[in-house]
Amino acid sequence: MNALLLYPEFPDTFWSFKHALPFVGKKASFPPLGLLTVAGMLPADWNLRLVDLNVGQLREADLAWADTAWVGGMVIQEASARDVIARCKGAGLTVVGGGPLFTMEPESFDEVDHLVLNEAEVTLPPFLADLAAGRARRSYTSDAFPDMAGTPDPRWDLVDLKRYYSVGIQYSRGCPFNCDFCNVTSLFGRRVRTKRTEQMLAELDGLYACGWHGRVFFVDDNFIGNKRLLKTDLLPALINWRKGKRGVTFHTEASINLADDAELMDLMAEAGFDTVFVGIETPDEGALAECSKGQNEHRDLVADVKRIQRAGLQVQGGFIVGFDSDLPSIFRRQIDFIQRSGIVTAMVGILQAPKGTRLYQRMEREGRLLGISSGDNVEGTTNIVPTMGFDRLYAGYKEILQHIYAPRHYYARVKTLLREHRTPRVRCLPSRAEIAAFFRSIYRLGIVGRERVHYWKLMLWTFLRRPRLVPLAVTLAITGYHFRKVCELRVR
Repeated sequence: MNALLLYPEFPDTFWSFKHALPFVGKKASFPPLGLLTVAGMLPADWNLRLVDLNVGQLREADLAWADTAWVGGMVIQEASARDVIARCKGAGLTVVGGGPLFTMEPESFDEVDHLVLNEAEVTLPPFLADLAAGRARRSYTSDAFPDMAGTPDPRWDLVDLKRYYSVGIQYSRGCPFNCDFCNVTSLFGRRVRTKRTEQMLAELDGLYACGWHGRVFFVDDNFIGNKRLLKTDLLPALINWRKGKRGVTFHTEASINLADDAELMDLMAEAGFDTVFVGIETPDEGALAECSKGQNEHRDLVADVKRIQRAGLQVQGGFIVGFDSDLPSIFRRQIDFIQRSGIVTAMVGILQAPKGTRLYQRMEREGRLLGISSGDNVEGTTNIVPTMGFDRLYAGYKEILQHIYAPRHYYARVKTLLREHRTPRVRCLPSRAEIAAFFRSIYRLGIVGRERVHYWKLMLWTFLRRPRLVPLAVTLAITGYHFRKVCELRVR
């Protein structure tokens, strides 16, 4: 069996980092972890070929080689996925669909021959057995949440890792919280399931043996869902594993209650974590209560962010406008919070209701649902009827983005972060890609860029005050260029 694994293209969004990647000579942020993991579950005698449309093209020769096409992806990749499926069907291939896109919208893909939904550890084995017996059904689903001890190592040999800026690995699934707008619990449950530490070290060993000595993203939706296991097992093992391994750093996603645990933050920093994405959402207590974001309520969120920064972890933040309780003042409040907190990478989106969430169900009951969520955080639209009205909401959304990513305000936040950020414990020499990125930034941002005055002020200040944070300052200057380009092209 010749199986062609296809990963659709991402649109140009904040998370694509499309305009920053050329600085470091990369094509995409991450290889497709889900498809690479599924590849590890397929029969050993199959011939596999993976095409990631974010780094390459789907050729006619690929289609002619294949017997089946396996398409995986997320909701935001839907447009590209439909193009890929149409090409595969036109070539006469049997198409198998899986992953969040197809799990959330199975009824939207009549042209797909087989849907292997939910978690592949449960649904893929029966499909493969039926396929071998010639009686494969169209759809395979399950509400079971499997033990991750049986999850195989990703097939890194199927991709050219040199094309990517970072790679992803997964330690856990599930989140103990149940935010109104989030579909993580409907997809993966509230009980946090983890891999064994031995599995994680084996995956990291495999990556390192492949020559990967760069950034590693723990893709867990809430890395600190089981703090006890982290502190007693995984993090001490990672600290030991990193000894003598140059260049490897980690980043992940976590809830704001990370700020309450100084021991955990200290262990994460010692283990090589330097960045965490946190769902801040909003500084408004009423909106936090409305969306059941209890872990963020009744806190000094700015102080929490600064505690995490002082532990040596840069905080990236997710923000949302468009809650029912939002007043027109929320746009200025979001701007003020973002600037004061020093959250440089501030991902702001309009509230959407993904299928499977309690918000989706409530909007459906109230007759306010306008279709399926796009998953695009810079689209500037929503699939619900906002109480504020579309025009006012979108105008306020644009006001936020135009302010926080204007060079003057953006570079001010970078400086705020660098003042708070603890100097890294482990000193790593810059890689060739990082050195090249610095010189490219000098030309693109420091000579021809409209932000050149702010760029040079930041570089001079950092060289004099926080010299060990110069690589971080350069990285943030480059990502700021990407954010501004996205705003210019997509936020009108």
